[in-house]
Amino acid sequence: MFGPIGEFVSLMNAGGWVMWVLFVLNLALWYGLGYRYLMLRRGTEGSVRRLVAKHQTRGEAQALRGLLDYATADALAASGEAERLGLPNRDYVEGALFPYMSMVGTYSTLVSTIVVLAPLIGLLGTVIGMIETFDALQSSSMFSQASSISGGISKALYTTELGLVVSVPGLIFGKILDKQEERYELDFEQIADVICTKDEYEI
Repeated sequence: MFGPIGEFVSLMNAGGWVMWVLFVLNLALWYGLGYRYLMLRRGTEGSVRRLVAKHQTRGEAQALRGLLDYATADALAASGEAERLGLPNRDYVEGALFPYMSMVGTYSTLVSTIVVLAPLIGLLGTVIGMIETFDALQSSSMFSQASSISGGISKALYTTELGLVVSVPGLIFGKILDKQEERYELDFEQIADVICTKDEYEI
């Protein structure tokens, strides 16, 4: 096998099976990050109070663009249902917002787990490679070949390098998305407060 693909496969095989484990973890990591990025796109500008007022004014004619738009529409619908049934308004509104609060946290655990796990798996691969290198040295199969010893050690370090390559970008982008998730959670709380406070004031 030749070309870039062949070089990639050779590099992965040089580090042993741990390299392929890290490769799969890297794919899972970026899938989770990509999903979270698309999910956490705000799609709505302005304050929460203005957003709620806009939905109350325009009703079903309001074009739904982002996650906050859909959350606000569902919260207002739940508030109206609670009023018709004469039940506690806040419970209905918070119940309508709960799926959205769960939605913004999707794959956050996966991302944080891979970020922590990848360097450890890379270190495991390095330890395995070092053990194999020194076992070969002890059996004298590499005793007269210093270049082979250094080559074996360098191959053993591939996994640590790849583990860091997987972990560091995931850590950076994961923290950015976590901050966005926290902002959404605050927005959801504000939506509930604005709707419920207004209804309590009108009563």
